Order: sequence, then structure tokens, then C-alpha cells
Amino acid sequence: MATVLSVSGSPSATSRTARLLRHLDARLRAQGHEVIPFDVRTLPPEALLHADLAHPAIVEAIAQFERADGIVIGTPVYKAAYSGLLKSLLDLLPQYALAGKTVLPLVTGGTTAHVLAIDYALRPVLHSMGPAHITPGWFTLDRDITVADDGTLTVAPGPTEALAQVTDQFSLALGGHPTLLAATG
Repeated sequence: MATVLSVSGSPSATSRTARLLRHLDARLRAQGHEVIPFDVRTLPPEALLHADLAHPAIVEAIAQFERADGIVIGTPVYKAAYSGLLKSLLDLLPQYALAGKTVLPLVTGGTTAHVLAIDYALRPVLHSMGPAHITPGWFTLDRDITVADDGTLTVAPGPTEALAQVTDQFSLALGGHPTLLAATG
């Protein structure tokens, strides 16, 4: 199966975005994919700030993008756009870092007024990096993502179904098996 890099662009250690990605990572693993979680916030701030392409953490991040067959990009919405942290990473990647890759964009936000952030802010940047395919993405409202005291994630029923569908479409684009998808749905 495919290797998937699951990228969280949230600056928060308790991010709903990152938790949602880890939830979807489990679905992709159940479908036979190798999933590598990557939280941009773990990169050294000085390496991002100074665009230090020789920094070992940046070199490794670029290598992870190169090794992956598919990339899931998750970000919270800030000021109707993706996070500045994600922008810092995307700016450091080679121009065609997504060449030949299948990409799934996911966005979380506090209001439906930000739903177009996927298509008008994130998708154009991803497209400029040369992916083979950008699958339909999904915007999830913060209020539809609940984290219990024990860390268990619950997503409201409507978004759960939609997220399963876009994740499965991404998996199929990577060569996933439809019968396996139905069994984990």
C-alpha cells in the first residue's frame, strides 16, 4: 500500500485539527496504508523563522515529503486562510515538493464563513506545488469535534460521514481496496 504523510499545520499542542488528523490516520492504516504523522509545530522555530534549509529537522521534513505517496494537509483557519505555521513549512519546501503525490486538504474552523478557505486559500498553494491529484477536501466546524477528558475524539454524525467519504476517496486514489473500505466504514 501507499505511504501517507499526515501533516498538521496547527500551532497548538491540544489542537482539534491534529486530533482529527490522527483519527483519520487510523482509518487510513486500517485500509493498509503506512501513515506517518507530522506536526509542523514540532519543527524548531529558529529553523522556520530563518528558512534554514540545512537544519537537520528541515532536511528530514523535506525527505518525508519526498518519500510519501500521499499527503494529508490539515490546518485550522485563521483570518480566512490556512495557518501561518503551515505557510512557513510550505514556503521552505521545494517548488514541486508535491509532484506526483495525491493530496487531501482538510480544514477546521469556528464558523461556516471560513468554509471556502480550502478552495480559495489552501488548494491554490497546493496546486502550485505540482501534485498529481488533489482529492476533494473537507471543512469541519470546531463545534463538531469533541475531545473527552480521556482524549477520546468524537466527531458529529454528519461530518463523520463526510470525512469518511473524503478519506476513502483519497485512499482509493492511492490504490486502496474498495472492499476493505466498506469493511471499515
